[in-house]
Amino acid sequence: MGALKKAGWALLGVVLATAVVVGGVVLWSSYQKVPLPIQDRCSATVQGRTTTVDPDQAYYSGIIAGMSVQRGLKPRAASIALTTAYQESGIRNLDYGHSDSLGLFQQRPSKGWGTEAEIMDPWYSTREFYRALVKVSKWDSKDINDVAQAVQRSAYPDAYRKHVDNAKTLASALTGETPASFTCVFANPEPADPSGLSDYLTKTLKSQIQVSATENSLRVTAKGEAQAWAAAEMAIAGSGRFGVSAVQLGPYGWTLSRSQPASWSGTGPVTSNEVVISFTAPTATPR
Repeated sequence: MGALKKAGWALLGVVLATAVVVGGVVLWSSYQKVPLPIQDRCSATVQGRTTTVDPDQAYYSGIIAGMSVQRGLKPRAASIALTTAYQESGIRNLDYGHSDSLGLFQQRPSKGWGTEAEIMDPWYSTREFYRALVKVSKWDSKDINDVAQAVQRSAYPDAYRKHVDNAKTLASALTGETPASFTCVFANPEPADPSGLSDYLTKTLKSQIQVSATENSLRVTAKGEAQAWAAAEMAIAGSGRFGVSAVQLGPYGWTLSRSQPASWSGTGPVTSNEVVISFTAPTATPR
């Protein structure tokens, strides 16, 4: 009986230790605003640094970064905007917040940012953020935390600083500044939605691209190589909602993996600014 008791206590100790470790990982994930390693996720890798986000964060990051490309702003603008969104909402389109704050940037209707419905539109709220950003003197050279604070006027003026490195990594990938640097993994991809992705890219990049549809694929023709890379990386960022299975830009290709984040393949110069996006095969309807 004594041996059984000892074994029981030992087993209980293992269970409790495991619970502490799992709980710690979950708390760390929540604090860092990143998904757990076993979850569907996306990541940007730039200059040896990897930043990981969940599918919703990736979707909204694509809008935030892409709209800086639409406006012809430097990638630093996207870094500032993503830094702000990290702190204000965790890059989520929240329908709640302190006082009447809402959306990606926790903008307040009472402070003139727009109506509740407008602020909850991520394209509207991002556009308004950039309109305010470019009015800040020397926004493109000043400290990113300080520029974010100049736009937001937060009660915690240094709170943005801890998100700068992650935001810069995401911005560099999703604006096309660093090619072939964004990827995602989905165990169970969403159904193919070419029309939804076409709207996502067109609303975000507007005149920087032209989109045409073929059978179960999209062709995106961009104004330049950076815009083409932005569209390609954005397509992957939106793949969690639109069922993207592969992206091709010149000699470079990305194919969705269901088990681990897939790397881009290919080398050499990009001689065409056309991006070809393929989708998961439609599921057959049972008879």
